[in-house]
Amino acid sequence: MNNKIAIIIAFKDFRDEEYFNTNDILEKNGFKTKTFSNEKGIAIGRFGGEAMVNDLIENINIDEFNAIIFIGGSGAKQFLDNEASYDVIKKSFNKNIIIGAICIAPIILAKAGILKNKKATVWSSNMDKSAIKIIEENGGLYEEKKVVSDKNIITGQNHEASELFALKIIEALTNLT
Repeated sequence: MNNKIAIIIAFKDFRDEEYFNTNDILEKNGFKTKTFSNEKGIAIGRFGGEAMVNDLIENINIDEFNAIIFIGGSGAKQFLDNEASYDVIKKSFNKNIIIGAICIAPIILAKAGILKNKKATVWSSNMDKSAIKIIEENGGLYEEKKVVSDKNIITGQNHEASELFALKIIEALTNLT
């Protein structure tokens, strides 16, 4: 099994814990990660964490990866909710690659059109349910859980779910063998 995973973050304001916790758990379990973003260089998280971006989203060769993961944070909505991301998501979905998204990032999966009739979770608060609305308007079946798996799609609710999110991705990848 190819054990490479593409992790996609916003160049500015990705959610630090979601990236670093997920990446660390994947690497400790023998997976090789490569980080992609909307810009090259050193990406800065919401809380100041720094991550080296290996390449641009539009340069992802999905045939090299068994999974693609979108990390949340306010930057995800601002910098990753676009055609370049949708294209990677659709190509990955069509090749049955594991697709993960955490926090606000599941809205990008929904807008790419792959959550129709699929269970998913997403970040929300008592004051802001707009992400749930986006999931549902695009045919997704929202579930209020920390992590939701539906075939090859794994979604996580927020930064507190990052460990469980990473473990569910590993479980899905392990079941491919």
